[in-house]
Amino acid sequence: MTVIDPETQPGWVPEADEVDEEEEMPLSLRLSIADTLTLGNATCGFMAVYFTTTGILIPHLTGDNSGMARNSAATAVILMLCAAVFDLFDGLVARKLRSSPMGAELDNLSDLISFGLAPAYFVLVYGMVARDAHERVAAVGAIVVLLAVVLRLARFSCVTVKDGTFQGMPSPFGALTVVSIVLLELPFEATLLAVVGTAWLMVSRVEYPKPRGVLAVAVLGWIVTAMGMLAAWAFDAPGGQVLLQMGCALQIVMAATIPLFATARRVNTFRDNRRESREARAAQVP
Repeated sequence: MTVIDPETQPGWVPEADEVDEEEEMPLSLRLSIADTLTLGNATCGFMAVYFTTTGILIPHLTGDNSGMARNSAATAVILMLCAAVFDLFDGLVARKLRSSPMGAELDNLSDLISFGLAPAYFVLVYGMVARDAHERVAAVGAIVVLLAVVLRLARFSCVTVKDGTFQGMPSPFGALTVVSIVLLELPFEATLLAVVGTAWLMVSRVEYPKPRGVLAVAVLGWIVTAMGMLAAWAFDAPGGQVLLQMGCALQIVMAATIPLFATARRVNTFRDNRRESREARAAQVP
C-alpha cells in the first residue's frame, strides 16, 4: 500500500504509480501484425452477414427478387473465404512474430463472427427464401451450427491437443462446408441433415491436420480456386453453374472423407500397437 505524506500537495501522484501506468497502457492497447489480420477476419465475417441481409433477405421480403440473389450470395461466401485466408495467415504470422497477449481472445471472437454467426445466418436466410424449405426447422439448423462453433472455440481455448492436429473439424472448414451444402441446392431434408452432420463433426474428436507447410499452400490454392468458381457463377459465365456445383461437391466430399481416413489411421495404429504388445509379451515368455 502506498503511503502519502500529509504535507504533500493535493494532486500529487507517487512516481512509481505513474511509471506503472505508462508501462501497462501501451501493452494492453498495442496490436501486433497477427492481431491486425485477425481483425480483418472479423470484418469479412460481418460484411458477409451484411451482404446476406441486404442482397438476399431484404429483396425476398420486399418482393424485389425471389430466391437467392447470385451476386450477393457469392459475395457473402467470398467474404467468408477471405476471412479464412486472414485466419490462415494470422496463425502463421503469430508463430513467426511476437503476438500480443490478447491475440488468442481476438482470434476466438473473430472466428465466432466469421465461421459461426455468418454461416449460421446464411442457413437461416436459406430457410426463409428457398421454395421447399421450412423456416423454423432451418432456424434450428442455424442454431445448431452456431452453438457447435461456440462449443468448439471454447474447447479449443481450454483443451490441449497434440501438435499438428485439430480435434474436430476446424471452424473455417466447417463454415465453408455448411455454405457449400446450401449452395448445392439439395432437397431441404438432405441439406438440413448434412448441415447438422457438419456441426457434429466440428465438436467431435475426429482429428484433422493443421494447415502448415505444403498443406497450408494447398488450402490457400483451394480457397483461391473456390473464389474463382463463385465469381464465374455470380456473373453467369458459361459453365459457371457446373463449376459451382463441382466446387461445392468437392468441399463436401473432403469434409466426409477426411474423418474416414483419420478413423482408418487410428484403427491401424491401434492394431499395430496391439500386435507389438503381443509380440513383446511372447518374447518375454521363456
